[in-house]
Amino acid sequence: MRLELVSINVGKPTVIRYGGREIVSAIIKHPVNSRVALASEPLQGDEQADRVHHGGADKAICAYFIDHYPHWEKTFGKPLHPGAFGENFTLRGANENDIRIGDVFRLGEAKLQVTQPRVPCYKLAARHERSSLEAEVLDTGYTGFYFAIIAPGSAAAGDRLVLETPHPAGVTVTEANRIMHKDKTDAAGLKRLLGVEALAESWRQQLSKRLL
Repeated sequence: MRLELVSINVGKPTVIRYGGREIVSAIIKHPVNSRVALASEPLQGDEQADRVHHGGADKAICAYFIDHYPHWEKTFGKPLHPGAFGENFTLRGANENDIRIGDVFRLGEAKLQVTQPRVPCYKLAARHERSSLEAEVLDTGYTGFYFAIIAPGSAAAGDRLVLETPHPAGVTVTEANRIMHKDKTDAAGLKRLLGVEALAESWRQQLSKRLL
């Protein structure tokens, strides 16, 4: 599997007015025209307003497929540009059915590992002034996902991510979303997902409680 890195997007906290209140968020991101170091989180030039729920080593890079943009452009009735979903990496060439939790991709000298699906929050709804968007993202399964940086390097738009090590458990992002959000009593699926060592710690803690 080879994915095209269409755009690298970064942003800084700004105030969004939504639902009668002010929200501080860095979800509004813009493309970068130069190479970006991949060594730590957040990415060079990127920030998070809420470090409790966003960022961290196992959520260093938020990735989203531009292949989903036509659906959302039709839904929103407006054109969208890379970074529209608050993602750091806008990718082309696959979807959530193809990507497995624990997959390792090579990007130049860097190595990235898939750690969890992206969970949409109210700030994405605020970004597009659409209160139903969190539910719509989960219903479509067009969530995107997170990478951890497991070997440093650098990247620029136009680079290719090459699947180097597919995870043998075969738990796709779509499957992980199903277990987390829909079939919450699927004990077998839950154990398979928890068996993936690369699963993000926040998901591991939340899902482990279901086994108690």
